[in-house]
Parts: sequence; C-alpha cells; structure tokens
Amino acid sequence: PSKAGAGLEPPPVFTDSRMPKKEPVAEIFESVSDGLKQLYRSKIRPIEEAYKFGEFYSPYMNDSDFDAKPMVLLLGQYSVGKTSFIKYLLGRDFPGAHIGPEPTTDRFIAVMHGQEDKTTPGNALAVSANMPFRGLEMFGNGFLSKFQGAQLDSPLLHHVTLIDTPGVLSGEKQRIGRTYSFTEVCAWFASRADVILLLFDAHKLDISDEFKEAIEALKGHDDKIRVVLNKADAVDSQKLLRIYGALMWSLGKVIKTPECMRVYIGSFWDQPLRGSEWSRQLFEMEMRDLLTDLKNVPKNAAVRKVNELVKRVRLAKAHAYIVGHLKKEMPSYFGAQKAQAKLLANIEEHFLKVHRAHSLPVGDFPDVAKFRAVMEGHDLTKFPKLDTKAIAAMEHVLAHEIPKLMAQFPQEGTVSHSNSAVGSALTHVEAHVRSTTPPPQQIAYAPPPPQQQPPPPPPPQPPPP
Repeated sequence: PSKAGAGLEPPPVFTDSRMPKKEPVAEIFESVSDGLKQLYRSKIRPIEEAYKFGEFYSPYMNDSDFDAKPMVLLLGQYSVGKTSFIKYLLGRDFPGAHIGPEPTTDRFIAVMHGQEDKTTPGNALAVSANMPFRGLEMFGNGFLSKFQGAQLDSPLLHHVTLIDTPGVLSGEKQRIGRTYSFTEVCAWFASRADVILLLFDAHKLDISDEFKEAIEALKGHDDKIRVVLNKADAVDSQKLLRIYGALMWSLGKVIKTPECMRVYIGSFWDQPLRGSEWSRQLFEMEMRDLLTDLKNVPKNAAVRKVNELVKRVRLAKAHAYIVGHLKKEMPSYFGAQKAQAKLLANIEEHFLKVHRAHSLPVGDFPDVAKFRAVMEGHDLTKFPKLDTKAIAAMEHVLAHEIPKLMAQFPQEGTVSHSNSAVGSALTHVEAHVRSTTPPPQQIAYAPPPPQQQPPPPPPPQPPPP
C-alpha cells in the first residue's frame, strides 16, 4: 500500500457472484386494464410489429381496446328480432333503429352511451382515439360507410356497448350488394366482444350459406356464444319441442363441437307473453337466465381481457417461431423467390417441424390456407431472424407478469358495484319477465268438437200378411 493509504485496509473487491442483486421494483397499476395496456405496449407489440403479426391475424391493439366497455354482439338472419332485443334491453328506441318484417337494418350499429341522442358516421368513429374501433379502418370506406354509432342516455350503456348487425340474407343477393366481407367484419367484432348472441326465429330455422360462414368465423370464441330462440311464444308447446330439436340438429352441422350449445328460449320484446301457463313459466325462467348471464358481463370483463391477451400472446409466439423457421430455410443470396414458393407449397411439413422442435400446441398454429395466402404477398427475406430473447420475454409475460398483475387486483372478477348497477339498469326487463298477467288472447289447444251420434236405426217393420 502507498503511504497515503498506510494503515488502511484496501476496499473489498466483490466479484459478480458476490454483488448484491438488485430487487426488481414492482410496477403499480391502477387496474387490470391499465396493467395489460402497459405490458402489451412495452413487451408484446414490438414483437408483433417485427414479425407483422397484425397482417396475419387481428390488427394491432391500441389503448382504447383495453379501456373499452364490455361489448355484446348480436348476429342472426333478417327479421329475427335483433333490433327489438336491443330495444327490449334499453327500454326505449335508439337512434337509427328500424324494425320491420323485411331486411331493415342495413348497417352495423354500435349502441353506446351519450349525453344526448345522436348518430356518428363510421369514418368519424374509426379515427376517434377514445373509441375501440380504430382497427376497422382496415376494411376501408366500403365498410365504414355502412357503420355508425348510436349514442343515447341509458343506464345500461354505462356498462356495456351493444352491436347491432345487418340481417344475414340467403343466396347471392347479399354478396352482390355488400362492398365488404361480412364474415371478416364479424370475426373482428367477435374477437373483441364479451358475449356473442346468435338469434333465431322460431319460424325460420334455416341457416344460409353466409350465416354458416359467419358462425364458422367465430371459431375460437365458442365460450362467448349464446344461442337465443326468439318469438317462441308464437307457437304451441308441441311445435316448440320440434323446433328446439330442429335447431339443435342444424347447429350441430355448423358448430362442430362435442358439447351442446346453451339455448335460451323466449320472446324478447315489450309485449306480454302468449301461450299456455306451462309455456309462460318456461319462457320466464329462460329469459331470467339470459338476463343473469348479461348482468355478469361487466363483472367478467377484466378476466376476459386477460384471457384475450394471453390467447394473443400464444398466437404471436407461435407466429414468431414459424416465421423464424421459414427465414432460416431461405437461401442467403440467389433463388429466394423459388425457395419461398417451395416452402409455402409444403407449409404443412414446416408447421410439423416447428411443432416438434419447440413443443408448441397444435391449437396455437394458424389456418394453413390463410397463412399461405397472406405470406404469398410478403418477402420472407425481409423478415428478421428468430429472436430468442424476445420469445423469452413473451414467456415471462405469460408465466410471471400476468399472474402478478391478477394478484394485485383479486377483487376484479367478483361481485361488485358494477354488477348491481347493471341489475338496476335492467329492472324494467325483470318486471316484464315477472309479469304473469295472461294476455287477452292466448294460444291453447282447442277442445275437440263433440262427435254427433248417428240417428238410431228405424224399428223393423212387421212382415206383410
């Protein structure tokens, strides 16, 4: 030691293994939505943008998607009672509502809360920063001209947003008249909806080709689907049993799942229930069950947002592995176009290689035909190589960040003030359901007409002498 440091011990030198580790500072969020927003913006979206995830799946998410109110999407063929159902829940008409036996609703209508009654065009909604409809810009003006928002002051709309849709027609007449892909728009709304109501008319159970395509586009959102058999009080009990069986048979051919769909039977409008006493009791119980389901929508909104983000992260991780594998198979200099065409022609084999190499679930892989069609419009050489650090960051979000976030807010997802507020907003509907006063005209079985007895045969005549 030098003279200046004589008598003093040299400072201890710590190696890296002896350095005290710095404890990570826990981030404090105001709500689950706020935490999910921060996680997505900082750790998920950069990876999605690098591998162009938004062009293969749903568009990139914005802050308004996390802050949006729960959404209820109504789908069905024309004149099944979708607009009447919304009017029934609100207790009043809403701007832009048209009700009739013909195909009246010709546009998508987002029924939202507002201080006064007004309608907002679709182009204005799509560019509003505080609205969750920015992603609809991808469908262009052909769709936005058929989209509008209806704002009104209703207690229910403080908690949910209702989406009314055009009635699904049959045959080629709708493909001629529509300037957008109805199926793709339905898939966009379904990915953001909390509940999807499929409405059927008791008198029209046929499922048209486009309605079948729209239902098939809901694949992956089976837990959100509820089936409503509307106008059920217009038929007698025997016909209702046959109609219910025919509906389940038709759905079984379209929704290919081993589980049965939950079907709610009732008549959702402001008129008294018709039918026999047994039928009215059945309708009241079914309608009450559906109202209970709708009351739980705001309560489950936070859990649903977590579920949707986890689903999106898993898809993005599988997408990054697939693109990284294809990038690795590409040549460095010459023959890139031929090599890409060959890779896409045998894309199923490469999916299988990625599945075996990284032990990814089969359910996280995209549809083969759709992935091939989108990738044909891109140049694989311009994609980045597989970033293992980014993949590790996504897995850390799934394994640690999101569970830690849910632990901070254990009260979200339980019965809260919001749940009771929704119940108070639906008191007029419950009062209508509880009403047991029979209407003046009821549908009942008519007693059989009394059978007329044949006249007695005449007495035998005595033989002539």
